[in-house]
Amino acid sequence: MDIIDSIILGIIQGLTEFLPVSSSGHLELGKAILGDNSIPEESLLFTVVLHFATALSTIVVFRKDIFEIIKGLFKPAVNSDHRFAIKIIISMIPAVIVGVFFEEQLEQLFGSNIMLVGCMLLVTAALLFLADKAKNTHKKVGFKDALIIGVSQAIAMLPGISRSGATISTSVLLGNDKTKAARFSFLMVVPLIFGKIAKDVLSGDLNFNSQNSVAIIAGFIAAFISGLVACTWMIALVKKSKLSYFALYCVIVGIIAIIFSILN
Repeated sequence: MDIIDSIILGIIQGLTEFLPVSSSGHLELGKAILGDNSIPEESLLFTVVLHFATALSTIVVFRKDIFEIIKGLFKPAVNSDHRFAIKIIISMIPAVIVGVFFEEQLEQLFGSNIMLVGCMLLVTAALLFLADKAKNTHKKVGFKDALIIGVSQAIAMLPGISRSGATISTSVLLGNDKTKAARFSFLMVVPLIFGKIAKDVLSGDLNFNSQNSVAIIAGFIAAFISGLVACTWMIALVKKSKLSYFALYCVIVGIIAIIFSILN
C-alpha cells in the first residue's frame, strides 16, 4: 500500500466514522478499488490504526465532556458521571468477549471480503429504516439499554455494519433521545479502541514491520484531521437529518458492492 492510497483510506475512515454508513465497510471497499493485496492480519492492522486516529479526534471534540466525566469520578458521592462510566463499561462487555474469544475468526473477515460488506450494508440500511420510524424522546440511556447497545456494537465489528448506525439505531429503538444516543454511541467506542491498541502492543501483535510504516503514519494523520472535521460537522448532521437518507445510501452502496463482488 503506497502513501497516496493510505491517505485516501484515511480520509474515507475519518469522514465515514461519524456517519451511520460503516467506516470499516467503506475501508474494505476502498482497499478493493485501490487494489490492496494485504493479508487479513495486515488489513486489520491498518483498519485498527485508522480507528485509533478517529478515536483521538473524538477525544479532542468531546474533551469537555470527557474531562467532566473524569472529574466527576473522583467525587466521593455517587453521581451521574459515575453512572455514565458504569454504563460505558457495561456496553463494552459484549465487544470484549467477541474480541477475546473470536479475534482470529474476525480477522479473516477483513481483507476485501466485498460480498460480506455489501450484505452487511443492507443490514445497516434495515436498522436505520427501523430507527427512523421511532419517535424522539427525552429518555436517557439506562443500564439495561447500555448492555443491549453493547451487543449491537459487538455485532458491528463485522465489516459493513455501521457501528454508529447499529448503536444509535438500537438506542433509539429502545426509546432513548436521539441526541443522547449519538453522544453515548461516540463515547462508548473510545475505551475499546485504546484497549485494543494496548493489547496488541503488549502482546506484540501490532507489528508495524509488516507494512510500510510511512504509509501507516500518513493514513493515521489523514484519518485524524478528516475525523476532526467530520466529528464537528457530521455529528450534527446525524442528529438533525433523517436516518432514512443514510439507509438509502447504504442500500445503494451495498448493492454496488454485491454486484462488484459477483463481477470480480
